Amino acid sequence: MTAAAGDAPSELSVAVVHLCKGPVYRDTHEKVWDLVLTLRHQVDDYVAVLGLQVVIDETEGYAYLRSRPVADDGAELPRLVARRTLSFHVSVLLALLRKRLAELDATSAEARLVLSRDQLVEMLRLFLPESSNDVRLVDQIDSHVNKVVEMGFLRRLRGEPDRFEVRRIIKAYIDGQWLADFDARLDDYLRELRGDEEAV
Repeated sequence: MTAAAGDAPSELSVAVVHLCKGPVYRDTHEKVWDLVLTLRHQVDDYVAVLGLQVVIDETEGYAYLRSRPVADDGAELPRLVARRTLSFHVSVLLALLRKRLAELDATSAEARLVLSRDQLVEMLRLFLPESSNDVRLVDQIDSHVNKVVEMGFLRRLRGEPDRFEVRRIIKAYIDGQWLADFDARLDDYLRELRGDEEAV
């Protein structure tokens, strides 16, 4: 039995459902991206009922939903978009990726930052304790990389599972203040790590 024409989802429904599932990207969700741009005010009004707002970065080519700021009267809805507690090494990887993206933007006209698995391993290896078991160390790094892929900040290239594109939406989540605060923690961690190595 086929659905009647009137049963087809509205364009607004399509846009909102895609945003509820995760970020919408210009390069991978072309039709939905156009809908989000066209219907941005209707989308924002619709998700406002849920305590959310749509954020659209046309320059970088992504849109996503985030919780609205707390109202002036202090009233706050329960969070629909959950906060994630990140492990230290996943946070390190996110900070390193954000810095590499900033370096690319400052020094190159390239729009995409693509890194190999080996590059990711070498970036993160410096921040893990020395180990005589290199296979186990790389497995640990792979698990951190996979977590960042799940979060949507890295994307495996089609047909090239060992190459990853850094998604530009990372800039919306990791700003200069976050990096500055994390850098201070990172310096402390590295001092402890070096101290442990010297003590061995």
